[in-house]
Amino acid sequence: MERADLRDLYAFVAVAQARSFTKAAARLGVSQSALSHTIRHLEERHQVKLLTRTTRSVSPTAAGKTFLNALTPIFSQLNDAFDDLHHASNTLTGTVRITSGKLVAHMLLWPCIEKLSQRYPNLVFEIDASHRLHNIVTEGFDAGIRLGEQIEQDMIAVRISPPKRMAVVGSPDYFAHHAPPLTPHDLTDHACINLRLPTKGGLYLWEFERDGRPLNVRVNGPLIFNDTDLTVEAALKGFGLTCVLDDAVQDHLQKGRLIRVLEDWCPPFPGYYLYYPSRRHVPPGLAVLIEALRNHQ
Repeated sequence: MERADLRDLYAFVAVAQARSFTKAAARLGVSQSALSHTIRHLEERHQVKLLTRTTRSVSPTAAGKTFLNALTPIFSQLNDAFDDLHHASNTLTGTVRITSGKLVAHMLLWPCIEKLSQRYPNLVFEIDASHRLHNIVTEGFDAGIRLGEQIEQDMIAVRISPPKRMAVVGSPDYFAHHAPPLTPHDLTDHACINLRLPTKGGLYLWEFERDGRPLNVRVNGPLIFNDTDLTVEAALKGFGLTCVLDDAVQDHLQKGRLIRVLEDWCPPFPGYYLYYPSRRHVPPGLAVLIEALRNHQ
């Protein structure tokens, strides 16, 4: 197989996995037109249609899926071999792609990457910080960071934070006009700021537990957001109560901008974990990030 053939195959894998010429071109560092020409030339040379293109999406054909399934483990082994080669030379290179929630990206992931980037200047970190739960295998991520309860069972999970707790909070101005709730049942008498879940689209049920007995409460109020930062901002302005991870409001609680209630109904639960596919070789760049996150606890 000629060197040009290998580049063409790598281009096909990039487009088929990303399901986008735009994303694949950015990852490969080439123009969309050049990438489109490469794929078209590959299809013409082998007289088979590998990708179905529309104005909005790209997806592998039946033949393309079979070809992709055959190529993926081969390129994975090649990448692992190059990773080991770079690691042996004590020069870490390549790109580590991580997906995580916005809060943990700011509070935990970025402080570690800031130090690693200074130590390994040839190592590139790409961070996708969003509430969306990505499929890290099909979308080409090396690993993800989520709360332990959100991780699929077929993943290897590494704990990178202490246990977490939820916090129900409101502003001093709000509590100047409303008596604090003593039990979760009292929330029916309060204005609560709802969070619409980005994955399923439903509203988050506020989760409580006491003496080992769970209690989920559906709350009502004047505002619904799909972003935790906005629910906190609304609570700070006195629009009502919100229920978020205590990390998100720790500074506001310490400075008295928010008041916590129902604390004895919010026990700790598993914190953040970094996870990656169980069958995947751990690239050296990801390995140093895992070690840094472990030591950051």
